[in-house]
Amino acid sequence: MNKPVDNALLTPTVGYWINNARVEATGTRSGEVTNPATGAVTKRVAFANAKDIDTAVQAAKAAFPAWRATPPLRRARVMQKFLALMQANINELAVLASEEHGKTVPDAVGSVTRGIEVIEFACGIPHLQKGEHSENVGTDVDCHTLRQPLGVCAGITPFNFPAMVPLWMFPVAIATGNTFVLKPSEKVPSCSMRMAELFKEAGLPDGVFNVVHGDKEAVDSLLHHPDVKAISLVGSTPIALFIYEPCA
Repeated sequence: MNKPVDNALLTPTVGYWINNARVEATGTRSGEVTNPATGAVTKRVAFANAKDIDTAVQAAKAAFPAWRATPPLRRARVMQKFLALMQANINELAVLASEEHGKTVPDAVGSVTRGIEVIEFACGIPHLQKGEHSENVGTDVDCHTLRQPLGVCAGITPFNFPAMVPLWMFPVAIATGNTFVLKPSEKVPSCSMRMAELFKEAGLPDGVFNVVHGDKEAVDSLLHHPDVKAISLVGSTPIALFIYEPCA
């Protein structure tokens, strides 16, 4: 008889994307990624601890000064290349979403397309980021408006749209000169990792976009990290309140 095989030993583990490279977790906690169509466990995903989150945030913080100083036109060129790569790989991303979320591939193609439209919007950032000037708003008083990046931003996204919802957040944040740490749902990690690879291929500098995975421990570490300047969330009202209150 053949000896029983531990399936956990055969299941690949999804790590993190930090400084434009896949990295392994420092901790031992992980979760299962399941194909809803078959019920099969297809891979495991590492759960970030505070050390992992700090590594990602520090990478984003280190990358911020140079990325902020990059002219908006040059940032837009990176976004344009990223747009072309996303369009070329839309079917691959749709299959990844289908395998981990369970939606049909045509439905997934539609949702990825909606996300790609945000990248198209971000390509116009040189014009969209212009400030304003109003002369003589009061006696001998002029008004100037400047739009400047904040620093390290973070996004927490749900499982139901593995590509579209993250794309609501990081393309605009990055196009405007911020750096970004994405914490997607641990149930659907692969789309975010693949998009990070495509962003690197488009010429995005190291540390500008990072992806970590995990549960409440990862979220709490992002919420309370002093170097994270803004957080975006798509989720339920209770979770929104849980995130909004400490951030505010």
